[in-house]
Amino acid sequence: MSVADVVTQINRYFASSIFIFGCVGNILNILVLSQRTLRSNSCASLFLGSSIAGLCSLIAGLTPRMLNGIAVDLSETNQLLCKFRGFTLFTSRAIAFWLIMLATVDRWLLSCPDAHRRQFSTIKNSIRNTAVVVFLSIIIHSECFYCYSSNLVNAPSKCFSNGIGCRLTNDMLFAVCAILIPLCVMTTFGFLTLGNIRRARNRVHSGQISAMSQIKITVAVRSKRLKKTDHRLVTMLLVQVVLLAMFTIPSSIEKFYSTLTANVVKSASRAVTENLIYNSALLLTYLANGMPFYVYTLSGGSVFRKAFFDLIRTTIRKVIGR
Repeated sequence: MSVADVVTQINRYFASSIFIFGCVGNILNILVLSQRTLRSNSCASLFLGSSIAGLCSLIAGLTPRMLNGIAVDLSETNQLLCKFRGFTLFTSRAIAFWLIMLATVDRWLLSCPDAHRRQFSTIKNSIRNTAVVVFLSIIIHSECFYCYSSNLVNAPSKCFSNGIGCRLTNDMLFAVCAILIPLCVMTTFGFLTLGNIRRARNRVHSGQISAMSQIKITVAVRSKRLKKTDHRLVTMLLVQVVLLAMFTIPSSIEKFYSTLTANVVKSASRAVTENLIYNSALLLTYLANGMPFYVYTLSGGSVFRKAFFDLIRTTIRKVIGR
């Protein structure tokens, strides 16, 4: 089996598996996070928005790959459909990752000992921030309507960025805006949140005021414990950040490599090998979009699982009631 055949099989079967499990997981996420017990939580609302965006990115990105060699992909020949698909894919991906980033910041705010900072962790602010992220993602990736073209020959896909300039722009926007910046922010605020959680346990701190009188006083500070739901959401978030890094960094490295070697003349075997690496790294990013439900179920403790089972019981009652 040639390398080109391996690429075809990966696109067909691995992509299909990610699509099925990812779509089912994101749909269940949307249903669970929309329940009354979670929808009023600022972090859960960001998870909800990220799941919706992740579902859109899976549909826009993986459907053409699964149709390769089986059925006709209209986006490969229809110019308008191709541009809309590229725009939807990049926009929804950026939204999904940026909302997880905002959820990390939200958990840090909630875990802060400063009451003023904790006041910023509200459902109103999360909705407002979601709207800002959606707006910025639409503006940033509107270039897809100019850059994306159908019926391309020398490209990883017939529906792809047309020209070196457009490919460099798309690659850098995806690598920097959708992967590196969110990961850096997630990592930073993830560590800050862990630090706040450690300090949030009942501890007595001694403070010394050595002004003119050099009087020593001991100040007892008892930090407010995070609610059980918030603790579980922090765990879910941190696990997801680690997995996001594992699944998206390879694609970011591949994008930088493609940019640096854009003008290098490559042999046929090297081009095929790089295409295999490109497709494998890209599919890992789709895996990042499809994994949240399974991460939440395993790491969310009784909070998320209880909401999930409540959803199942409610659905069964409605079906039986009919």
